[in-house]
Amino acid sequence: MATARTVAKTKNPAALIRPLVTPEGVDLRVKLADAGTRASGFLLDVAIIIIAAVVISLVTIFGLAGLGFQDAQPLFIVWVIFIFFLRNVYFIAFEAGRRAATPGKRMVGVRVASRSGAGLTLDQVIARNLMREIEVFLPLSILAARASADVADTLTTIFGLVWALLFSLFPLFNRDRLRIGDLLAGTWVVEAPKVALVEDLSLRKDPIAARFQFSAAQLDAYGIAELQKLEEVLRRDDYSALKAVAETISRKIGARVESIDSKAFLTAYYGELRAHLERKLLLGNRKADKYAR
Repeated sequence: MATARTVAKTKNPAALIRPLVTPEGVDLRVKLADAGTRASGFLLDVAIIIIAAVVISLVTIFGLAGLGFQDAQPLFIVWVIFIFFLRNVYFIAFEAGRRAATPGKRMVGVRVASRSGAGLTLDQVIARNLMREIEVFLPLSILAARASADVADTLTTIFGLVWALLFSLFPLFNRDRLRIGDLLAGTWVVEAPKVALVEDLSLRKDPIAARFQFSAAQLDAYGIAELQKLEEVLRRDDYSALKAVAETISRKIGARVESIDSKAFLTAYYGELRAHLERKLLLGNRKADKYAR
């Protein structure tokens, strides 16, 4: 039973919702990225880095083809240092940018944010990404170096893999899905889905709606609150709801409308009511709802 409750809690989307209060006191609710999404983004970034490293390596090999081993050794060390900076500059440069996300993170729809609610600072980005060297890349680099020198042994291999695995799985053992780097830097990774602009209902072109005309008195019957509710009904596009709302509005303003024309009537009334309220706002007259004078 305890296991079942734990699984249910993990699958509950609300369990990953967190308050994020800005310095201005605005509470921005954010949803933390789950461990699978974070891993996918990281693997995509690693793939991009590997491709770049392979291209750089091929260019380096062709450039060193005419040199002897002794002459090529210093350049090989420079190449190792360059690869180190490549993977670190990659993460830091992209996460310090306006989107606060690497290409891999953007592909899976997540970004880095400061847990304090303030803007993400360069210090935080550097701290969380340099810790990744200790968490993952350092043990793997040591294993790769020892393997290439034919001095790798079973104990070293197991130790390196366990080290990398423990740090990689750390987000699974805390409720905020934080890496060690996130804990030190005061950051977390949150969902940042692409937002599509919704249709502007006032720009809808309906030939039947053009038949409806409303007087100023009819438009004064409702305010901003009713306009917002009317927009919700039009976006939901439920026939029964459209018919019921059209009957209510037509009865209140003394208009005549057939059931078949409910959507066209509401579209026309929404467009004219919105324009009417916007004109009144320009004059400093705000009608909050139908009860306001």
